[in-house]
Amino acid sequence: MSTMNTVFTNARTADGLLHDIGVENGRIKSIDPAGSAATAGTVTDIAGDLLVPGFVEGHIHLDTSFYGGKWVPHRPCTNGFDVHERVAFQAENMAEAEPMGERARNQLELCIANGTLQMRSHVMVDGSVGLRSLETVLAVREQYKDVIDIQLVAFPQSGILKSPGTPELLDEAIRLGADLVGGLDPASFDRDVNGHLDVVFGVADKHGVDIDIHLHDAGSMGAFTIEEICARTTALGLQGRVAVSHAYGLGDLTPDAARKIAATIAKSGVSIMTNAPGNHVFPPVALLRREGVTVFSGSDNIRDSWWPYGDGDMLRRAEIIGYRSGFYTDEELKAAFDIVTTAGAKALRIEGYGIEVGAKADFVTLPAAHLPEAVVAFPKGRRVFKAGRLVAENGKVIR
Repeated sequence: MSTMNTVFTNARTADGLLHDIGVENGRIKSIDPAGSAATAGTVTDIAGDLLVPGFVEGHIHLDTSFYGGKWVPHRPCTNGFDVHERVAFQAENMAEAEPMGERARNQLELCIANGTLQMRSHVMVDGSVGLRSLETVLAVREQYKDVIDIQLVAFPQSGILKSPGTPELLDEAIRLGADLVGGLDPASFDRDVNGHLDVVFGVADKHGVDIDIHLHDAGSMGAFTIEEICARTTALGLQGRVAVSHAYGLGDLTPDAARKIAATIAKSGVSIMTNAPGNHVFPPVALLRREGVTVFSGSDNIRDSWWPYGDGDMLRRAEIIGYRSGFYTDEELKAAFDIVTTAGAKALRIEGYGIEVGAKADFVTLPAAHLPEAVVAFPKGRRVFKAGRLVAENGKVIR
């Protein structure tokens, strides 16, 4: 898909100024002051709206959402939050849900319509489901390849060591088309940090792929696991290629302890994903960023067995992160915006990202005067362009 010789006129960039942006073959060819660019070919008037790079949905589950289907009432855990019990509830719910491909497409269109053009989705790969979920989501990804770029993580939701055959399935998942290998609470779920990480890092090393590990464990257990992940990342030369998702335990630490581990995380190049969930402590975003850690975000669950919330809007996710982090100043609000855009692109190692000459022409227009307003208002009325072509407008995907 490409758009030849298109000029997007009167686009307001992050500096507040109006520009004309030339696009050729799906890339930004020129950025000039408004009114100064040659307008031979197609002209699209942005009419003073803010033009920003497409949002990065860094953590989502395309295989488990019920969005667009029948309402599934939330079922609380029987004795406080328990990952094992939530996984069991999820299996029961999914057995009665609409076909996975249909549900994945519904969720995908919701995200695209809100401006997400880069995505990382975790997909269950373990002894309970085999490779069936991955095969379904791979087919959906193929259907939408001209509209959104999707990375898929082979995610062992039922554990690795506790779920027979899972190490072999993770290996096969990469051969089948998954882009990354995942993990889940090595200490509390599989109760064997080294054994769990041996498999995850072994698959990554064998296939040359990146890693993204779910880590819900609290306090010192979570911190210890992160330190082990950082040590392996450094030892294997995988700096910049490993992410820890959730990392709730970082939110339990004292400021001094958090700064100490943040320095370790930054040195190892491990990224931290948070969606700032409402009923959990979450990583201290500002502290981590000050120490040089790449912090990115995602919707995580959208109307599934874990919670009934989620709207697929990464700009609103920035607002949630800012709200829960106590971000008030313009610079802090810009940091929240960075987490769902540029920092996410860095964590996902996306090539050609941003509003600059040579970058992919993947951008979103917003009726806002500047980035801080966009974060606090998360306005609708958006236009979404992939490789310079309009793919969504006013909440609807255009195919």
